[in-house]
Parts: sequence; structure tokens; C-alpha cells
Amino acid sequence: MKSILGVVAALALGAAAAVAQSVDEEIAERIAPVGETCMKGEECAAAVAAAPAAGGGARSGEAVYKGSCFSCHGTGAAGAPKFGDAAAWGPRIGKGVDTLYTHAINGFNAMPPKGLCMDCSEDEVKAAVDYMVEGSK
Repeated sequence: MKSILGVVAALALGAAAAVAQSVDEEIAERIAPVGETCMKGEECAAAVAAAPAAGGGARSGEAVYKGSCFSCHGTGAAGAPKFGDAAAWGPRIGKGVDTLYTHAINGFNAMPPKGLCMDCSEDEVKAAVDYMVEGSK
């Protein structure tokens, strides 16, 4: 009888551990950082495009824009100049690309440093600025 109870207890413990691991994985998926998860109805191409290039190389300006910058510069949120809006970008471009880089890296007005792309290198942020400037001329 004791051996049967031991086996049942071992099976119950194993099942509980499996359920706990499954719950932990579900929680980790739900709290994944922005850009690493997709919400129902979203196109996930932006999240995939924002992933580092094969071999761990730098992301392109377009990939950084789609993964991080689009949320404000695609919608005009918080007064951000929208991608492709030459009238909004013109005065900013007129201040020079170095000023744009400085503002993008360090933050400016409502824009936080690196546009909250904290895993972006300065070169990736500059590439995103170049991409937005080129697309907004």
C-alpha cells in the first residue's frame, strides 16, 4: 500500500511540475517586451523585421523604424513628425543631420532617448534617422 501511495505521490508531483512550467511559459510570453510579441489582429512583420540581422549584425534603419519608431513616427503621436511628411520634416532636416542624431539618441521634447529602443546601438538609431529622413524628403 505504501508503495502504491508513493507512486501516486510521485505522479502527482510530476504533473504539478509540468503544469507549473507550462504556466511559467505562458506568463513569460504574455509579458514579453514590446516588439517581441504580437497582439491579436496585428501584423507581426514589424517585430520580425526589427530582429537583429542573421549573424547578430546591426539592424537596418528600416528594421529599427518598423520595430520601434513607427509607433510614434507612423502615427504622429506626441507631435512626432510622421514618416513621409516632408513639411513636418523639412525644418528638422534643415537643422542638420547631426542635430537629428543627437535628438534621436539623447531624446528631445516628448521623444525619449533612442525612442525607447534601449537595445538599439547608436549606429542603428542613426540608420533609423537616415531612413526616416530619406523617406520624408
